[in-house]
Amino acid sequence: MGKIPHPDDPEDVKRSDAYRQSRRKADEYKTDPEKLSSLLQNAQKKAQGKRGKLKEVWDQLQAGFRLIKAYAKGEYREIPWSSMGLLIASVAYFVMPVDLVLDWLPLAGYLDDAALLAWTFQSIARDIDAFLLWEAEQPAREDTPTHSATPTPD
Repeated sequence: MGKIPHPDDPEDVKRSDAYRQSRRKADEYKTDPEKLSSLLQNAQKKAQGKRGKLKEVWDQLQAGFRLIKAYAKGEYREIPWSSMGLLIASVAYFVMPVDLVLDWLPLAGYLDDAALLAWTFQSIARDIDAFLLWEAEQPAREDTPTHSATPTPD
């Protein structure tokens, strides 16, 4: 009998069919800025409604969203594809309605999403920090919300 997957274990989430599908889709999103922008819009909308459940990763998630937006626009490309692919795949997994744990299940529905996102942000922390430093150096734009450019602690 196999091991029962735990939604708060990122290793179990990464072995799921849903995550493998998200990894495959990441390549597709990377080469199509329109699809990447659409993914980002869907993720931002979903995240707004689940802010309390994502409180542990909220600031990093917002930075990740801004990084994806800058990447899709071609403004920021100083990130290895392996890191960008991981971020896109994790966001795509977050958007999926059917993943390791169905999102509509009370209490448990977002454990897998939060665990995977936390693992992703830990894995690409240096790339997020580099993006935040780059972002802080950019002139303020009216369409850009105010944000904190504080790198994550090691």
